[in-house]
Amino acid sequence: MKPKKPAKPSANSEFASTEIQHIERLLNFMTEHNLEEFEYSRGDLRIRLKKPSASAPSRPLAAPEIIIASAAQAQPATTPAAPEARSTEELHLVKSPIVGTYYGSPSPGAEAFVKIGGYVETGQTLCIVEAMKLMNEIESDISGEVLRIFVENGQPVEYGQPLFGIHPSRKK
Repeated sequence: MKPKKPAKPSANSEFASTEIQHIERLLNFMTEHNLEEFEYSRGDLRIRLKKPSASAPSRPLAAPEIIIASAAQAQPATTPAAPEARSTEELHLVKSPIVGTYYGSPSPGAEAFVKIGGYVETGQTLCIVEAMKLMNEIESDISGEVLRIFVENGQPVEYGQPLFGIHPSRKK
């Protein structure tokens, strides 16, 4: 009887190990730069890393939440395009004034109130936050270009949670 040789790592396990190391480097980068959220996509792979917000103690998580999805599952409305190069320090954050459920359009299947890259005026409706069966329109308190949408349609939001990142500017 021959002694069994140790199993060689398969190509899939080597790939997974490399990907895990890559994710760990991304987590270290987030920690070093004090980032709350980070998205990365390459080919069909989309990785979204998000730390729990300090204002949302509803779920105790010590490590960032990791969401990995293929490009087919990605939500293009929440993925920033080229304006990502601008720092978040330049962004004016529109935060949720209430606890509720975020809706980006006036009704299911309707066009979104705003899109990334779109220009908004002060007082323009950005979204709806439903709270206790009441639909509360959230309006922009600044004019500028929408560079980030921090939440997805139907997602619960907390008081003070950032909803939009707007770069203050004059109309183009």
